[in-house]
Amino acid sequence: MRHAFDVYRRSLGAHFRSMLEYPADFWVMASTGTVWQFIQFGFLAILFANVNAVGGWGYHEMLVLAGFLSIAAAMNAIFWDGMWSLGKQVINGGMDYLVTRPAPVASQLGASHVGMQAFGEVTLGLAMLVYGWVGAGVGLAMIPVAAGLLVVAVVIEIALLTAANAANFWVKGHSPVVAFMLVDMQGEVMRFPLSMFPIAVRLLLTFGLPFAFASFIPVQILTGRISAWWLLGPPVAAVAAVALAVWVFRAGLRAYDSSGH
Repeated sequence: MRHAFDVYRRSLGAHFRSMLEYPADFWVMASTGTVWQFIQFGFLAILFANVNAVGGWGYHEMLVLAGFLSIAAAMNAIFWDGMWSLGKQVINGGMDYLVTRPAPVASQLGASHVGMQAFGEVTLGLAMLVYGWVGAGVGLAMIPVAAGLLVVAVVIEIALLTAANAANFWVKGHSPVVAFMLVDMQGEVMRFPLSMFPIAVRLLLTFGLPFAFASFIPVQILTGRISAWWLLGPPVAAVAAVALAVWVFRAGLRAYDSSGH
């Protein structure tokens, strides 16, 4: 584990340094993330200029939800964005180099790229979270709880992204179709209160694909909508998601037979 973390840290650090060699590129990409968050903020502002609540949630609660989701997803892009290249590595033969190196393949992949747009997403996501936090009347005592839940949310996001991209060991192609489907579903559904969707959707995104434990349930805990007993849910969901990701990824590696076959 120590060796794997050291390889990951060094690789990610190298990519950070190379990224900062081109300041203009960095600021352009960071700006794209900022623009997207401004669009989300504007959408919520326009929506609540015409309605009082969405699924029983007020404006500030929705900002907390949007901010929490944005930060968790952006952290994924900063620390594990290289996993999106798995399909290309399988097709182009780059996976051959990764499997023969004395380091975990997942660590090498995850640290192989940094999503620069995520820096802007984190900034505006944090702004929405803080503004919504104050407006919703969430106390300062909940800050440590929010930090812990955010770490768990990032773990869930990374685990599900890894499992979805690992599908490309079998679904040959450069494009990670399964991962794109999951991200699109999360982006379209989880930015709204899950309670407004049919029960089948709620069950799928809570116990099938535990996206709810990465945003919806943590925000409910922070805003006092559900009991503190639910604090046990996100860590359990994170452990299950990591176990799934490890199992799928290892199965994919066993099934990998190089790009020439």
